[in-house]
Amino acid sequence: MKTLLKQTLAAALLAGPAAAQDISFGMSGTLSCLDRADWVYAEMEACIGTSAGACMEATPMGGSTIGMSECLDRELDYWDERLNAGYRVLRDKERRDDAEWSGSPGVVSKADALRDMQRAWIAFRDATCDYERSQWGGGTGGGPATVGCLMRLTGEQAIYLESMMAEG
Repeated sequence: MKTLLKQTLAAALLAGPAAAQDISFGMSGTLSCLDRADWVYAEMEACIGTSAGACMEATPMGGSTIGMSECLDRELDYWDERLNAGYRVLRDKERRDDAEWSGSPGVVSKADALRDMQRAWIAFRDATCDYERSQWGGGTGGGPATVGCLMRLTGEQAIYLESMMAEG
């Protein structure tokens, strides 16, 4: 019995990377959707998950927990890079604005407030996605639920930060 269990586990572990190699992922669906959204906030948010969804449909194992997680994770990587780039640009902008207002009484540092907001958002994101995972009671759907949550909230935050750059 232990030998069969070891063989099954070994086969599952070996199948994981092979399944990941068979993923058919590209960002064209999300990028096309964002182009059509033309900086309309709600329409941009509706684009989050477009490429992950197309990946799940196009990938033979896209409906498995491994396939779903891999597709969602690839789009999460895109949104995470976009969020980090947007944060850096907005932080630099806020630092320049702070320099203009330095010495004015009662003025709160925009760069410090941005940093504090982002730290609080990270805690919120992590707690929210932990909660979504808990809904699966330890089942295999918890993995894709977590990655999907991370992708969605990261995309929303990236779009939010970009909208703040556009306002100023």
